[in-house]
Amino acid sequence: MPTTLVIFYQEEDGSVPVLEWLDNLPEKTQDKCRVKIERLADLGHELRRPEADFLKDKIYELRVSQQGIQYRILYFFHGNTAAVLSHGIVKEREVPPKEIDRAIERKKKFEKNPEAHTYTQQEQ
Repeated sequence: MPTTLVIFYQEEDGSVPVLEWLDNLPEKTQDKCRVKIERLADLGHELRRPEADFLKDKIYELRVSQQGIQYRILYFFHGNTAAVLSHGIVKEREVPPKEIDRAIERKKKFEKNPEAHTYTQQEQ
């Protein structure tokens, strides 16, 4: 199976919500989240529970647990690309509906103009 390209959703103002959120997590949690994102790149649609799960409206979640805290990274597939849209810390067993709705809105924006909403790392 070919590797899945994983990209990060970028807002109109150039901000990248998931990367900003990741940067503010404890280092060990960042590492675990990056490993899950790498697994998504390696396995794509093949990734299943407990690492990933389908939510609704083509939105999936990467599931990361660290010291009893549930971290979720929401994404969808656009062809052979997984677009990472949103994030959150879940205290309950489910992702709050408002987080799923935010991911759905970002998905719609991305689908209308993928190039404008794809983060590309700037060389420094």
